[in-house]
Amino acid sequence: MTADRHRITRDDLIPMAEHGEQRRERARALSVVKRDRRVEVGPHVTFYFENYDTMWHQIHEMLYIQKGGEAQIEGELEAYNPLIPQGRELVATFMIEISDPDRRARILAGLGGIEETITLTVGGETIAVITETDIDRTTEEGKASAIHFVHFPFTDTQIVAFRAPGAEIALSIAHPGYRHMAIIPEAARAALAGDFD
Repeated sequence: MTADRHRITRDDLIPMAEHGEQRRERARALSVVKRDRRVEVGPHVTFYFENYDTMWHQIHEMLYIQKGGEAQIEGELEAYNPLIPQGRELVATFMIEISDPDRRARILAGLGGIEETITLTVGGETIAVITETDIDRTTEEGKASAIHFVHFPFTDTQIVAFRAPGAEIALSIAHPGYRHMAIIPEAARAALAGDFD
């Protein structure tokens, strides 16, 4: 395995037979890590802050489930490496989670562009989100995707403020159809502070 925690390479992957044997144990251990990397904002949106470990596990899961072998590896690395924080940012998958399909479709239809309205406030400064541009997450009709990938780029001063124990950090969504804000819990702040170099 490489010491680079910003990028997963083929050398970092373990054989699928080994992953299969350790799968449940690794998933259990990762669920403890993920608990402090999850932040709910309002009734329907959850941010899952990603890192090397969450993406390493995700790549292995995709390879294990889809069984695409060697031909699949490069595509998975290309898909998931961009979601690993690069030392001066936080990266999250944010999901609009509504179990009822009719209600979900109705709500998503009115949330086009929601990904552009997200901010993080720390130390009195507001950090605007940068969205992944691999595909358009809002249709021409204004319907939002249920899954988005976002980056929060930090300055040195903002990193220092974020790392301060007890710092109040607000995660906000300002879409006209979904205006909600949450204070990041201290356990999550401490966990996410480890994403910075």
